[in-house]
Amino acid sequence: MAKAAQRPPVKPVLVLNGPNLNMLGKRQPEIYGRETLADVEAACRVEAARLGLEVEFAQSNHEGVLVDHIQAARDGNSGIVINAGAYTHTSVALLDALNAAELPAIEVHLSNIYKRERFRHHSYISPAAVGVIAGLGSQGYLLALQALARLLAR
Repeated sequence: MAKAAQRPPVKPVLVLNGPNLNMLGKRQPEIYGRETLADVEAACRVEAARLGLEVEFAQSNHEGVLVDHIQAARDGNSGIVINAGAYTHTSVALLDALNAAELPAIEVHLSNIYKRERFRHHSYISPAAVGVIAGLGSQGYLLALQALARLLAR
């Protein structure tokens, strides 16, 4: 009897957070909510397990460190969920890193960036993303994981 072909294990999804997201729950809770980044991570771990995914988390306030994580993801991860914070609106370096990684990436924003200041309406990283989720709070991360699970299953 022939063995059924087994799919190789899926590499973990990188959930990458940019500047000031370490201050979730403290910084402007009327905009970003009262959940902490640790709360978001815990919810993502539960959702990832339900979806049969593994996740890795990283956060940095430094653009170069975020670029380093994205570059490492090319070989170590299957996809990226990225909330680049303010670097969304300023960083060609993150766009270039995401393009070079050649992984499916989903851009997440806790707030609805289109209801905020005009400078937040433009994202430099969106052209490298398969999708953008904005304005749904931490649920956006869970939706991004669900979307990646579907993409990776194809």
